[in-house]
Amino acid sequence: MSRASKITLGAVSVATIGIIVGVHYVQELEQSTMYQGVINDHERQRIKRERMDELLMQQALEKELEAEQPVDRAPPPSRR
Repeated sequence: MSRASKITLGAVSVATIGIIVGVHYVQELEQSTMYQGVINDHERQRIKRERMDELLMQQALEKELEAEQPVDRAPPPSRR
């Protein structure tokens, strides 16, 4: 095997290993990013449930208070 062919083989081997390592790194980075999206979705859903629970509590309280003390709702002012 000549010297040039050994150098070529070595360079191609190093480049191939570099490409393989780079692809695996990018795959892990993408997987981590996608998983973070799932975590963010769960957090958004939790906040949405909390807000819905708060809304339902406020609506129940409003009905309870209106039953104790009726409120006349004035029509909204007309816009000119």
